[in-house]
Formats: sequence, structure tokens, C-alpha cells
Amino acid sequence: MPAVFLNDRSLLLVSGAEAQSFLQNLITTDITSLGADEARPGALLTPQGKILFDFMIWQDGDGYMIETDAGQRDGLLKRLTMYKLRAAVTLATSTEEGVTVSWSEDAEGSQGVRDSQGVRDSRFAKAGVTLIRRPGKHGDGKEALYDALRISHGIVTSGSDFALQDAFPHDVLMDFNGGLSFRKGCYVGQEVVSRMQHRGTARRRVVTVSAATALPETGTEITAGGKPVGALGSVEGGSGLAIVRIDRAGAAMAAGTPLLAGETPVSLVLPAWSGLVFPTSGDEASA
Repeated sequence: MPAVFLNDRSLLLVSGAEAQSFLQNLITTDITSLGADEARPGALLTPQGKILFDFMIWQDGDGYMIETDAGQRDGLLKRLTMYKLRAAVTLATSTEEGVTVSWSEDAEGSQGVRDSQGVRDSRFAKAGVTLIRRPGKHGDGKEALYDALRISHGIVTSGSDFALQDAFPHDVLMDFNGGLSFRKGCYVGQEVVSRMQHRGTARRRVVTVSAATALPETGTEITAGGKPVGALGSVEGGSGLAIVRIDRAGAAMAAGTPLLAGETPVSLVLPAWSGLVFPTSGDEASA
């Protein structure tokens, strides 16, 4: 059972009598249905519906813990403070530094993970993996192990796989992994993402990328017939992640047009847990 310390993660605590309503009216996640031992993905969007900050969120006593990239922490705290106004909410940074993730992909091992301290990551649960997130350092496994796990199951992270303020929640599969609510009412950017959902206009999606040889570096363009369809994100050997135009990629695959990452032939697969398929000949993507 690997246990990997992620030292580039930071934590914020949101507490107070109005903590739930404060967050519910701001972020993409429906926290009123959040399980006691569950961590869900979430985002604070721009008014145009793009991801301004992304994070994991879970219950912490009477409040909520937000885990985000260390480089985002201060900016997120500042933005939440701006929205706070006179709400009965306290915003603070945690004294814990970093987060440890541990996991098991078999039924026997996963029971032990559930019994440990921490919260279950709902993104991995969708993919059939029990992964626990726990503040602080509780393991010394290599981070490459966690990256390989993410890549194999199509789970992205900002910075490596997409740029903040450049991606919609649909692009990173938040409409399938529990991080995006269409029922809870208004929040920042809600009108845009709801329109995308109801019109079925999401065309950029996360895919896993594989090659017979080592993939080129992150940021390398993926093309079909000389035309761009996306770019590589996280890479580990011959496996990687990318956000691509699945309509263009689907049309290329249907026509037998090779897909290339730089000069390297690649194959693309949509994460099985999403239920998505590649559209062909202008058809809609379907779940």
C-alpha cells in the first residue's frame, strides 16, 4: 500500500456558523451532500466559467478543509476573503504542511485504507480505487508512483495538465467526478457551465495517452493530419494525460488518420469511468 507525501499541497480551513452557505454559494461543489469521510474536487470559477482555483474539499469538524496547490493557497485565501464581507466565517491557513496520499486497488487492501485516518478521494473512487488523503507527512513513497496512478485513471492536476483561467470544469471532467453541481443553485460562473451542460457543447476532454516509446515532454502538441487536437500534460514514460478536442480526435481515428505527439505516434483513450465516447463525423459526445 504506497503512501506518498505531496509537499506541494497546502491547506485552508473555513469555519464558522455560515461556513457551509458561504462556500455553497461560491464554489462548484455541492458540499451539502458531502460525506463525512469524503473529499471531493471543486473549483472557484471566473464569471466566464473558467477555473480560477482548483482544490479538494472535505468536512473538518464543524468547518471545511480545502487542499490546494501551494502556489494557489495565498491567492485563494485572498479571493475568499474578498467574498467574505460580513459573513460569520473564519478563514485560516492550516499548520499542517503537505498532504500524504495512500491507496489500494484491490478489495482486501482497500478495507485497511478505509480504516486509516484521512478522507477518501471521490475522483479515484469513481475509477474503482480507494485513495486516502491525509494532512501532513505520513509516508515516503516516490511521487512518481502517485503520478503514474493519476495518469492511468485520467485524473488531472492544474499546472501539469491544464492552466488556470484557461479550462472549463467540463474540460477536466468535473461534470463526472463529483466536483460540479447542476442542482444546487447559483455560484460564480454557474450560468456558463450550466449552458455548456444543457447544450452539450463540451468538446475538450481529458484523455490518457500511450505510446510504444517514451512520450515527449509536457506541452508537446498532439496533431492529426497536421492539425492540432490538444497538448500533452503529465507524462510518465510511455503514458501521459492530455486535454484534447474529442470531436477532432474522434474524426481522425474514424478516418484512420495517425495521431502524433510531436513525431511520436500515440493512441488516445477516454477514462472508462467517465462513460464518454469519441464522437465521429460531427456526432455528439455521449455518456
